[in-house]
Amino acid sequence: MTVDATSTRIAELSEELTSAIPADRVVTDRDVIEPYLHDEAEWAPYGTPLLVVRPRTAEEVQVVVQRCIARGVPIVSRGAGTGLSGGANAIDGCVIISFDKMNAVKEIDPLERLAVVEPGVVNDDLRAACAVEGLWYPPDPSSAAWSTIGGNVATNAGGLCCVKYGVTRDYVLGMQVVTGTGELVRLGRRTAKGVAGYDLAGLMVGSEGTLGVITEITVKLRPLQDPQRTVVGYFDSIVDAGRAVRAVAETGLTPSALELIDRQCLLAVDAWKNMGLSADANVLLLGRIDTPGAVGDAEAEQLQACFDGSAATWSAQSSDQQEADALFLARRLAYPAMERLGPVLTEDICVPKAVVPEMLERIEQIGERHRTTIASIAHAGDGNLHPLLITPRDDEDARIRAQAAFVEIIDAAIEYGGTVTGEHGIGLLKMDGLAKELDPVVMDMHHAVKRALDPHGIMNPGKVIR
Repeated sequence: MTVDATSTRIAELSEELTSAIPADRVVTDRDVIEPYLHDEAEWAPYGTPLLVVRPRTAEEVQVVVQRCIARGVPIVSRGAGTGLSGGANAIDGCVIISFDKMNAVKEIDPLERLAVVEPGVVNDDLRAACAVEGLWYPPDPSSAAWSTIGGNVATNAGGLCCVKYGVTRDYVLGMQVVTGTGELVRLGRRTAKGVAGYDLAGLMVGSEGTLGVITEITVKLRPLQDPQRTVVGYFDSIVDAGRAVRAVAETGLTPSALELIDRQCLLAVDAWKNMGLSADANVLLLGRIDTPGAVGDAEAEQLQACFDGSAATWSAQSSDQQEADALFLARRLAYPAMERLGPVLTEDICVPKAVVPEMLERIEQIGERHRTTIASIAHAGDGNLHPLLITPRDDEDARIRAQAAFVEIIDAAIEYGGTVTGEHGIGLLKMDGLAKELDPVVMDMHHAVKRALDPHGIMNPGKVIR
């Protein structure tokens, strides 16, 4: 399409939209649009949208979807853009629907233990609002301070607490959605139980905007978490730390968090925040127990014994809550700290806990073979590993090697009975991996669902499945 033709299309669509919704919702200024073009996925391609819409109501979203259907314009829904798979990346000629203005916590019901939120609500803001009522929303991705509930739902985000308390899907009761045919509907329920019909709300969780546009989410809540005991273990090798993770699982113990940080990440955090974490440890395991009373004390001792029995060079139960919180803050800071060193291609594999040591060793071998620096962080307690492939800036050969290592890590995860993504989603980066993981008949089922719910093919096309 020529520049003139594109300009004409933008003008026509903008005029059509502003005749139906307030004009300040529609953005055509290219400088303002620039930050909306892509998420945080390294090397994931992105295109040029026609415009961005920042709606304030579900009805405004419906208008946008209906106009896009009529004109055959693709739609990309976007939260805070913290994704790591390219799922929110712009497509040439699309309309981006950004939910940064739909950020209200609409209801918190202490009796039913649920909250109703708009998709642009930041995860930590919801958790803070719930805490006032003595309630807790457990899903806590490392990006919780920035990522939105809508984006968390789109990718079925997990986080540090998911080893014990589950992922986003476990907390979504229902939602309001603008469908691929432009209808505004409610899916799911508000009750504690309900099996009326197919679980269409569950189908939307993890669909990355390819089946509809979510405009409101109802989530269930829990009572505030009990105080936690933090257990720290230092290890000389990442494989030894992996053996400790397996040992914890073998005991039947379920910590409220079990996180891994390797030395490269510790060095990066220290260089950025001067926290002094890398002085004594090559690999750090951080465990937490939130079981109250004497049972919790015994579980913390058991967790420490698992560390010690797996060649920990040092372990301790932290008696200083401020120190313990700082250690978990370092875990959350690891990824942005590594980003400061150069482009980071982030993996998100999940493997059975029994093979965590073998998978960690395999990752090291893959890095050596491809001459690629690979740092590691992990929600180790549930086998969700995040190898971070680091490359020098503007080094094309290093980029090619890193991408080859990326594919090999995915293949290894599948070989070990794992999955190509635990919480970041497929987006653009892992479509080939998904095709390897799923049976062709199951892939056909995915395509059938996509055709049924997005008959016009405009909902985030070209993502998740080919």
